[in-house]
Amino acid sequence: MTDRPPPQGFRITAPVTGTLVAMYVMAVVMAATTLPTPLYAIYAGRLHLKPFLITVIFAAYALAVLAALLLFGRLSDLVGRKPVLFAAMAFSAASAVVFASNVSLPALFAGRLLSGISAGLVTGAATAYITELHPHKGRGSLLATLANMGGLGLGPLISGVLAEHFARPTELPFIAAALLLVPALVLLAVPDTVKGQRGGLRAGIKPQRLGVPREIRVPFAAAAIAGFVGFALLGFITALVGSFLAAGLGDHSHQTAGLVAFLAFAAGTLGQLLAIGRSNRSASLIGLGIMPVGVTLMTVALPAKSLPLFIVGSMLGGVGTGFAFRAAIQTVNAIAPPRRRGEVLSTFFVVAYVGTTLPVVGAGILITTTTLLTATVTLAAMVTVLTAVAAAILVRLPSAASKP
Repeated sequence: MTDRPPPQGFRITAPVTGTLVAMYVMAVVMAATTLPTPLYAIYAGRLHLKPFLITVIFAAYALAVLAALLLFGRLSDLVGRKPVLFAAMAFSAASAVVFASNVSLPALFAGRLLSGISAGLVTGAATAYITELHPHKGRGSLLATLANMGGLGLGPLISGVLAEHFARPTELPFIAAALLLVPALVLLAVPDTVKGQRGGLRAGIKPQRLGVPREIRVPFAAAAIAGFVGFALLGFITALVGSFLAAGLGDHSHQTAGLVAFLAFAAGTLGQLLAIGRSNRSASLIGLGIMPVGVTLMTVALPAKSLPLFIVGSMLGGVGTGFAFRAAIQTVNAIAPPRRRGEVLSTFFVVAYVGTTLPVVGAGILITTTTLLTATVTLAAMVTVLTAVAAAILVRLPSAASKP
């Protein structure tokens, strides 16, 4: 159950301390994945990129996350949590090097692909590791979620501030990201919770089976739609907030773009905390009701030229996503047969990450071929329709399906 101690003899045995180290690793890796958010406007100006191409670059990240989840989903169960986390850190560092060393279209794609792999590796391994290290498993699961969402929010805030106030805006944020990985090496001193198996590397790298048992497809559909919509909304903000603020509201500040994205993710974290103690049905319905309000306010902010309204809308969208996503994960965990839980969860995340590709790329196409307002109205309509469908499914389900 434990690793050999590091050569220096230093060893962290306190569960809470080990949990904090694992949370730091997860947060730093996830923060690096959202660093480019306020910088897309700079890339677009230097490389003459249309919004469509920006969304395609963002979609490359989501596809890499999906590929990593599907190929390496069981790897940490077989080789140990720490080797997979160190691999995630290595891919994150490689992504930072690529971004910091070159501003070109191939470099942007390569950096995002490497970043996506790092996120796919760290998501499952760190979540399991934090849950196993913490003495209270339920609390450990919550801490893993907070580290994930908190890291995603800190990334654009860090890069936005650095890009706004310091020289070399496309280099310094990624240098900072690489430096933040250095303290994460303390992970060497934390015991692993899984003993690696001989041949585990070969056995652990294989495509994850996808599927949903027939008897749970209806409640799964409601959860999957909620995940899809939430990821689409946050993906839209992450990929296009710079273009939205510059073209729609006349605000070209990188710091503002980073702050808006940070507030959206922070609101998502708050939504997950507020969902604690509520039934899955109640939390999901609250989230599904809030998300359309948020995206509607974001849409109205365009003709109103109101930055505060856009910020409020994006934060409401984040809160709604937090409520709905936490409820969706708990629902899928509860309804999936134990022997097929990994398969069902993988299917859920595939649907959710598709939400960060197709709708976001579609929005990029609409912005390029029509107007920003048309794209935002279309997104608002999609969110409204899909959340209504998910809510209609939920209210028809037996009350047992709503238990936490």
